[in-house]
Amino acid sequence: MERTALLQLSAWKNKENRKPLILNGARQVGKTWLLKEFGRREYENVAYINCDESTEIKNAFSDFDTARLLRVFSVLSATQIKPEKTLIVLDEIQEVPSGLTALKYFCENANEYHIAVAGSLLGIGLHAGTGFPVGKVDEINLHPLSFEEFLLAMEETILVQQMKEHRWDELSNLSHKFIELLRQYYYVGGMPAVVDSYIKSKNFLLVREIQKQILSDYKRDFSKHVPPDILPKLNLVWDSIPSQLAKENKKFVYSVIKKGGRAKEFENAIQWLIDAGLVHKVMRVSKVCRPLKFYEDYNAFKLFILDLGLLGAMSQVSAKDVLASDNAFIEYKGAFTEQYVLQEIASMGMKAYYYSKDSSVLELDFVIQKDEVYPVEVKAEENLRSKSLRTIYEENNSLKPCRFSMSGYKEQAWMKNVPLYLAKEWLASVE
Repeated sequence: MERTALLQLSAWKNKENRKPLILNGARQVGKTWLLKEFGRREYENVAYINCDESTEIKNAFSDFDTARLLRVFSVLSATQIKPEKTLIVLDEIQEVPSGLTALKYFCENANEYHIAVAGSLLGIGLHAGTGFPVGKVDEINLHPLSFEEFLLAMEETILVQQMKEHRWDELSNLSHKFIELLRQYYYVGGMPAVVDSYIKSKNFLLVREIQKQILSDYKRDFSKHVPPDILPKLNLVWDSIPSQLAKENKKFVYSVIKKGGRAKEFENAIQWLIDAGLVHKVMRVSKVCRPLKFYEDYNAFKLFILDLGLLGAMSQVSAKDVLASDNAFIEYKGAFTEQYVLQEIASMGMKAYYYSKDSSVLELDFVIQKDEVYPVEVKAEENLRSKSLRTIYEENNSLKPCRFSMSGYKEQAWMKNVPLYLAKEWLASVE
């Protein structure tokens, strides 16, 4: 399976001022496989230690003598560790908080050794204020497979190559092929274990079983990490997300969770889900103008989960709805299509906002800032009416409006229509 994060890891390896690496990501997005595969490709050997399975490693950080720790790593991994030639991998690092602190000393005293750690985002985040090596580590965030990575996994390499040539008009001629693959991605999503099973078996029932197992594993993680006073509220928030996204207005509403629900009651539960990497919080902006950060409205936001396929499993959407009809594209108030676009944006490390006016029906699904500000409208079908986009542009014609839809690529004087299947590649190409 080809992951674009391998390029980021290669760039990390070759950095002049390289520091120890923390590979961040929610559970089961493929962190362990990625580090092992990276080590296999680019190093003579890999010294791998699972901190959750080794009792010895939990006692190893009695001090931070890097020479002694290297000897311990060598013994526990049964690997000869050589500077620049060996990748040291400490997996499930959240089980040994002092192991995170030790990264500071490897940065300062033994930077010729290449060391990478991975673990639960939630577990790592808990220690951010207690010995976390601020300024002494590099970090890479890993997400579920993007649509492009899904295509590569499906051995559609030629399609991906053509996407990267940016001949947008020509790609519209291949829309039938792209849309068929996009339907499959809507159902399968980007969790590596699910994608791997689908590629090998093409069994949609098995896909759904694995998705449900991942969701069940997340629930067990909640019980393990979340304080008892927050746990019931967190489960309520998590379970409410599909119904929140199925509303016409996808703004998160506390009363959907519980009658009379208020922000004060649920905000800590929401923050736990964000810290765990399981949800994306998309803040509202009160004005579509750079810098967007200045116009954040902390009282209004949308919540999306980390993966499209998991959203389908939570919503109990059938394979028939996704693969044999347009229901997933058109119904559910566009929830799956917005989830898809948000996931593509997040996979690029970009921050998305949305815009709405309480006094009118004017709303933009997303607003993105690069060198320019891009108001984005998401259409789950070929309906090309974009009243909100037009209104916003007429108020400020320095904006670069775009619409992601099921229609082909189209340039107008004031905006661009981009096929949904090209969303990520097009955003990567603009300033």
